[in-house]
Amino acid sequence: MSIFTSKQHLARMIDQTLLRPDATRRETIDFVEQAAEYGFASVCILPTWVADASDILADTETKVCTVIGFPHGLAAPGAKEVEAALVVADGAHEVDMVINISALKSGAELIVFEEIERVVAASNLGGAIVKVIIECAYLTDAEKQRASKLAEEAGAAFVKTSTGFAPTGATAADVALMRQAVSESVGIKAAGGIRSLAFAGELVSAGASRLGTSGGIALLAEYGGAPVNTTNSY
Repeated sequence: MSIFTSKQHLARMIDQTLLRPDATRRETIDFVEQAAEYGFASVCILPTWVADASDILADTETKVCTVIGFPHGLAAPGAKEVEAALVVADGAHEVDMVINISALKSGAELIVFEEIERVVAASNLGGAIVKVIIECAYLTDAEKQRASKLAEEAGAAFVKTSTGFAPTGATAADVALMRQAVSESVGIKAAGGIRSLAFAGELVSAGASRLGTSGGIALLAEYGGAPVNTTNSY
């Protein structure tokens, strides 16, 4: 039996994602409208088009998600805080930030913590939540757990496995490590390489509560059955 109780249950766990650098405004608008039709939890898009997405999704349950410090997390100190404030002002409900991977691997945990804390404060001020991308592909198991703990201590709502732009994406093992590191009040977002319903189920079984994928519609098609029932409109 599937871990997903219905097609709508699956849809409400998905952040439908379009973060290609060559994605056009027209393509993004079409993508956002489609995400609303299918009732996804959020649609994760480039910061440039957040205001457009906010207008389209204003009367729906689908949230506007975007990324900052993306994809490498190496912006100058304070830059991510400014980015967060700008995208939230444009209408973002959810902000996925990449940690400073270099600082973490250098043992400079205070830099990592303070940067997350400042992004959380800037986002929360506008009513948005923060998901912290730790980019597991570059971290040891100990670093994955430490990064997850720092994210929770700094006030993040979620910790996230990957950007989808690193050598590898989500794994069930990484999700399990992260789930062990944080309290139940913190969500786990698995992202990168989720192309089948079976793999999505593995990730959720390991502890993921949100799935970041560009293939959400394909996953719903694989689930089959009746169309998604949603109150969303646009």
